[in-house]
Amino acid sequence: MDVIEFNPNRSAYIRAHAWMAALAMTAGMGILWVMGNPHVWTGAIGGLAAIALRGWYMMSEELAVVWRVQDGALSGPAERHVLLNQIEAVKAMGSYVQVITKTGDKHLIKYQSSPGTTVAALEHAIERPVA
Repeated sequence: MDVIEFNPNRSAYIRAHAWMAALAMTAGMGILWVMGNPHVWTGAIGGLAAIALRGWYMMSEELAVVWRVQDGALSGPAERHVLLNQIEAVKAMGSYVQVITKTGDKHLIKYQSSPGTTVAALEHAIERPVA
């Protein structure tokens, strides 16, 4: 019985948080500018601090999440379990891979070093389920 595992990647995690920090910094500065605050630069510090703290706090938890394809199903954290024949679409979104079921449920396989490879592996497993 073959098992395919999708593990999160530390570099992809850090890269995703760098993008979130850039957006948070821009948003913080924009909000302060619209409010007429003369210290717009503090929005950048606040945005960076918020995302850096979140990234540090959540890193061990997020990097421990493993998704598996086994016995004709995709299994993930919090007892998520999707039969491969119930998967409607698989899409790459940044370092994430979104799995959409035929019932409309959506699942994210986060922080993949190569989302395209993850998508290809899932599509291959869906086409040729392993018993």
